[in-house]
Amino acid sequence: MKSSPSRDTQLPHIPVMVNEVLQYLNINPNGIYVDGTVGAGGHSKHILNQLSPTGTLVGFDRDNEALDLAKNTLSASPSRINLACASYHTFPSFLHSKGMSSVNGFLLDLGLSSMQLDDASRGFAFSKSGPLDMRFDQQSDLDATSLINHSSEEEIANIIYEYGEERLSRRIAKSITNKRPISTVDELYEAIRTATPPQHRNKTLARVFQAFRIAVNQELEKLDSFLSSFMDSLLIGGRIVIMSYHSLEDRMVKHAFKSLKQAGELKVLTKKPVMASDEEIQINPRSRSAKLRAAERII
Repeated sequence: MKSSPSRDTQLPHIPVMVNEVLQYLNINPNGIYVDGTVGAGGHSKHILNQLSPTGTLVGFDRDNEALDLAKNTLSASPSRINLACASYHTFPSFLHSKGMSSVNGFLLDLGLSSMQLDDASRGFAFSKSGPLDMRFDQQSDLDATSLINHSSEEEIANIIYEYGEERLSRRIAKSITNKRPISTVDELYEAIRTATPPQHRNKTLARVFQAFRIAVNQELEKLDSFLSSFMDSLLIGGRIVIMSYHSLEDRMVKHAFKSLKQAGELKVLTKKPVMASDEEIQINPRSRSAKLRAAERII
């Protein structure tokens, strides 16, 4: 069982690097902007504040609970708002259905919200007892319990190694399969604990939980799909801002931007990823791992 000092305290959701996001998006008041990870509406609210009544915000989120909060947060805006309970990588068909062929900017904040992390029933955080779920879309058939109990030891080891970059992946996978069935956060925690040394264990736990969350939600596949298609809908002079929270996503964004720059289509605005300031990290510790990259379409 986990000891209480490792448990997080409840924190309100605070959008990360708001000033930097707005700076790099360079909002056109009459433009169309896509917030691909609208969450509770934190960043979207600030974007809407810079839009005129003829400006448009399109927001996506796979989490129905988050989308309900976003609707309340954004309802007072005079700008046009279109929200969809869907993954951001499906944006082309949604834009088409609304008669929009191109947009002035994209924003992706790929981190988990505080609301998701702090809800024990969602199973995202190893520090909170609850069912082992980890789904963004709670209508999805595959949750973490099913994945863990129906995958082979080798498949589990590969998930932990590839998506968590954890060097003890095989040892942890063996422990997990030996302790199945596993259906709660505490049971997965214990399987990891007994297979790992105490030094840096919290980092190992975070990596393993991250790995299963990525696998359950197919996060990298969806990001890859988006990175392969966003240019078709971004106007010349339009901006894209992406915030990632682990090296796998950051590398994908970096390489996609670099490739488009080499093709002469994109101007990269951030030579190195932008990080949260020390002042912001003090207020919002979860901003510490955020890396922001931005680019502008030039042809």
